[in-house]
Amino acid sequence: MTTVTNTAAATTATASKTTTSPSADRAQIAGNFQQFLTLLTTQLKSQNPMDPLDTNQFTQQLVQFASVEQQLKTNDTLSSLLTSAKASTTASAATYVGLDVTADGATQNLTNGSASWTLNPARAAKATVTIKDENGAVVATKAATLQAGAQAFSWDGKNAQGATVPDGSYTISVSAQDASGQGVAVSTEISGTVTAVDVSGSAPVLTVGSASVPLSTVKTIAYK
Repeated sequence: MTTVTNTAAATTATASKTTTSPSADRAQIAGNFQQFLTLLTTQLKSQNPMDPLDTNQFTQQLVQFASVEQQLKTNDTLSSLLTSAKASTTASAATYVGLDVTADGATQNLTNGSASWTLNPARAAKATVTIKDENGAVVATKAATLQAGAQAFSWDGKNAQGATVPDGSYTISVSAQDASGQGVAVSTEISGTVTAVDVSGSAPVLTVGSASVPLSTVKTIAYK
């Protein structure tokens, strides 16, 4: 009896220590489970009626095998659901190409001397808008009086010396204070046409001009 019990325990240890692919794990567990049942049946047939086997120990081992097998099946189901969800999200993201969107962001394209953002302060404030080029150098600084809520901010593409800068990507940052001198948070949004979708990562990313915009940050969609 002792030899059979130790063999079953060794079988359990082997199954728990082996790290292989899910399909290999399932095959190994199925084989170990069948082997364990064979050993259990054989031992039950050969037991001494005067000294019966400890059924509790066998029951615990059966439960352990069943739990591992169920976990593998659950993992397979979750993997299938995730694959299906990603395929659905990818298909949905592809429909954004060619549409005009508004999304959270601070980087916008300057085209033909014109670029615009949407500023959304929590309350009325006086703000200083700093505009930087792709290298992070400050190009221009603009003063603005903001009302509470979303509003457009346009830039004519001129630097601090009044010269027109080249077209390209520019990023703004906003520092704002209310009438009492308290800081006011100002969110920034960009708008543009989606030209491409990157689905190589865990979540789709839209290309709007030269900016990369996560799909989750899109706030409005406009059909042409």
